[in-house]
Amino acid sequence: MTHDSGTTDAGPNPAPAVSVQDWTTESVLENVTHKPEPSTTSPVGFFHILERLKTTQREGWRRFGVKNGESISDHMYRMSIITMLAPPSLSSKLDIPRCTKMALIHDMAELLVGDITPVDKIPKAEKSRREETTMDYLCKDLLGKVGGGIAGEEMKAVWKEYEDGETLEAKFVHDVDKVELLLQMVDYERSNKHDGKGQLDLGEFCHVAERIELEEVKEWCDTIMKERDEYWKGVGKTPFRNRGT
Repeated sequence: MTHDSGTTDAGPNPAPAVSVQDWTTESVLENVTHKPEPSTTSPVGFFHILERLKTTQREGWRRFGVKNGESISDHMYRMSIITMLAPPSLSSKLDIPRCTKMALIHDMAELLVGDITPVDKIPKAEKSRREETTMDYLCKDLLGKVGGGIAGEEMKAVWKEYEDGETLEAKFVHDVDKVELLLQMVDYERSNKHDGKGQLDLGEFCHVAERIELEEVKEWCDTIMKERDEYWKGVGKTPFRNRGT
């Protein structure tokens, strides 16, 4: 999660506690059970390491007491479905299958890097270096000899397109990333109490709504935020987002 987030406890696969200059894929892989064999013609080792996306929780929710929160793969799955439902005014301009693929790949590097948030105090350039190094490991070391390396090259290209954020497909998927976070925010507020101390207010994440670019996605966002307002009105409380307004 790329939003502001506070101190969190370690998850099942937390980002390793190493200094900026010491982080390498090898330093993480030392602690991976059944480390995949590189440079083989079989993708099975790659399939196995993807399991880490299923067991690594998204960090942003954790300091708010959300227990058993979503994994990275949970987040990417709902994103991939959302991309398939772009309204006609947008889908007519997009390569939707590429958007879906991008949604499924964009956070793949987190299986070794972990879900880095601002509280981790890791510079943006260092975060990017770790993620690109991991994608090279996955797409070249593990997939470089699988089917001639074509699938690995395509994965890396799609990931890089998302990171660069210049194509309409990348802009759409970045917006979908934010919409999925807002959906999860509302889902957690509706279904969680904060350690028995009252309603769980995740209003800190509402600022993400202001960063959505495409008009069609803004409409989805407006609907989500109206749902949130109606929920809080129903429980008779004013959520964080609305304080002072």
